[in-house]
Amino acid sequence: MRRLPGPRPRLRPGTRPAGASCILLARNEAQLQTAIASLDASQGQLHGYHTTDFGHPEKVQATIRQITDERIVHILVNNTGGPSGGPILAAEGGAFVQAFQMHVVCNQLLAQAVVPGMKADGYGRIIQIISTSVKTPLRNLGVSNTIRAAVANWAKTLAGELAPWGITVNNVLPGSMTTDRLRSLFRANAESRGVSEETVSEEWRAEIPMQRFGDPAEFGAAVAFLASPAAAYITGINLPVDGGKTPSL
Repeated sequence: MRRLPGPRPRLRPGTRPAGASCILLARNEAQLQTAIASLDASQGQLHGYHTTDFGHPEKVQATIRQITDERIVHILVNNTGGPSGGPILAAEGGAFVQAFQMHVVCNQLLAQAVVPGMKADGYGRIIQIISTSVKTPLRNLGVSNTIRAAVANWAKTLAGELAPWGITVNNVLPGSMTTDRLRSLFRANAESRGVSEETVSEEWRAEIPMQRFGDPAEFGAAVAFLASPAAAYITGINLPVDGGKTPSL
């Protein structure tokens, strides 16, 4: 969420509607443009984007400094794509280093850049989109399980440090959502086993207590709640949005 130039009122629960002016960061400009075009601007929001590469933390740092030089960021959502799958013993050391830079180091640089403005305005939300693997490691995702857990513990530590300023830090853990990513996983699994995609889909669905896959809008609603004034007393948590699939508390 980005505040436009002007007065800086303190934010209180119930004083503003849902909605935010967004700045998206990613390396694929075409996809950024598509995403921006899909965002709602009915309440006067102004959306924009910057291209940057999370594989190069120095580029991310330069980009966020450019943004915070121009405006205050009230809400930071970290949502970096996961490392490639595979057993942990087969992973090269460099895969861990690269993933750590993309997820932990870049999160750190972004937080360092936006927190001063959050403190000045008296409002701040930092939200990580990570994985249910921080509660129960997932099969064949060795590097991801390792790095996602590092992000969760980074966030928990930061939550304690920022709590005195009313800045919250939380993690949201997605389950199986009806996205292109989920469909690609069905396809890859089906091809490797020589079965139909429908078979794979039904197997995965059967493991979810709610017996259905999630809608991305349901996941977005959970993130929006944690970003809102209504969630002012919630910090340092891992929130699964997975239809009850995660077996641990």
